[in-house]
Amino acid sequence: MDLTLDEWESQLISDENAFLLDVRTASEFDAGHIPNATLIDINQPEVFIEKIKTLDNSKNYYVYCHSGVRSERACQILEHYGIGVAKNLMGGFLGWNEKNM
Repeated sequence: MDLTLDEWESQLISDENAFLLDVRTASEFDAGHIPNATLIDINQPEVFIEKIKTLDNSKNYYVYCHSGVRSERACQILEHYGIGVAKNLMGGFLGWNEKNM
């Protein structure tokens, strides 16, 4: 499910069952990330799939990357494996960072 920044933030803030997932690279994550995010790099497909299979199916996953493309793919993969509800941040960290600087 693709959400605008305002929709995504509003739902994330009010969701007691939220899990914040950053699917960028470790270097991107280290350069800056949304507080409380967990990193699982989608650019390492086998590792990504292994790690998401260990995630809690009852959670709502708020997923982001740099611009929204990788996170959209990550949401599709999460849904394919039946892992929670995946919500993609359209515009990604780039949009979030511009709004929250």
